[in-house]
Amino acid sequence: MAERDNNRGGNRGRREEAAPEFADRLVAINRVSKTVKGGKRFGFAALVVVGDQKGRVGFGKGKAKEVPEAIRKATEQAKRQMIRVQLKEGRTLHHDMQGRHGAGRVVMRAAVPGTGIIAGGPMRAVFEMLGVQDIVSKSTGSSNPYNMIRATMDGLSKEQSPRAVAQRRGKKVADILPKRDDAPAEADTAAETAEA
Repeated sequence: MAERDNNRGGNRGRREEAAPEFADRLVAINRVSKTVKGGKRFGFAALVVVGDQKGRVGFGKGKAKEVPEAIRKATEQAKRQMIRVQLKEGRTLHHDMQGRHGAGRVVMRAAVPGTGIIAGGPMRAVFEMLGVQDIVSKSTGSSNPYNMIRATMDGLSKEQSPRAVAQRRGKKVADILPKRDDAPAEADTAAETAEA
């Protein structure tokens, strides 16, 4: 009987060691108090963002009497509701987008290599856990971290890769993407007509 209990505990330890695939970031922690007859009772609410830094990200919130328990609950919820985002070259977004939730509004724009993550606190946490390396973003609405993260997730869920759009329309990816060789040729012809 004792041997069986030891084996069970050993398996659990191995399973936890084998799955540290997700990184997490504590975004906000809020202390709330309830006044009762004997004094005040304190509770904590935690907001956590979890991601694998390879295109998957999720957020969760947890409430408890102690901070570590609130963080644990928030992390579990975040892992349950993760979304997958297709990244361009594994470093930025495919196209510009906007997201909103309540009074929170965010604008996210794809950026060239070397730009880095230009974003405010809660949005930065989402992009770092997602694995984005180059992005320019701006929050134009509420600065409440809950609304900012929900608005960011709303925008990210709208993102579509060229491959998905081409498949839906029944075309090739080359037909959907703009052709880069045409732009200089158009500029040359415009300059020639201006000279004439």
